[in-house]
Amino acid sequence: MKRNTFVRALMGAATFLAIPFDGVANNLFKTREKKGFKTDAGADRAQNPMHLFDGDTFYTKVSTRDTDGDMYVYESTRVKKGGPNLHVHYEQDEWWYILEGEFQIKVGDQLFHTKPGDSVFGPRGVPHTFTKIGDGAPAKMLITFQPAGKMEACFQALSDGLMKGKSEAELDAFRKEHGFERVGPPLDYYKKF
Repeated sequence: MKRNTFVRALMGAATFLAIPFDGVANNLFKTREKKGFKTDAGADRAQNPMHLFDGDTFYTKVSTRDTDGDMYVYESTRVKKGGPNLHVHYEQDEWWYILEGEFQIKVGDQLFHTKPGDSVFGPRGVPHTFTKIGDGAPAKMLITFQPAGKMEACFQALSDGLMKGKSEAELDAFRKEHGFERVGPPLDYYKKF
């Protein structure tokens, strides 16, 4: 009986003592930015804008690494009309803020016509999509994912051309690996990977 009590006390003490080490270990691998920073207009945080989706350019403003995955913010400059398929993020909220041009943004059953200064919130788990209206002048919007998930890595892979020529099944698997899935068609013209 005394031996069992001793073993339980020893295990409890070991667990209690390990808690501070676990916290220290977790903090050793965090890369959260410790100082403020500025990303200039028309610039990318890492001076490496991503080019994808029929001429669109993504300029990272706050990287996933800056926030230990808490948030990802980028400016999207879109030249041609169109947008992504209707899709759903498992764990990310998405927020759009229109800088230039006009977009239609669909969240659930609601369709929003947006212009500069407007913003739309899309909660996680709710299907959404958007489209740039018209082929005229470029349009710009600021997009935030919270938490960041794997969206920045997804866009980088697309920019690097890793998904060109892949089958729809491979594209769907890629989406799921990055925390979202296609659940319907685009609003109008689909911008392919």
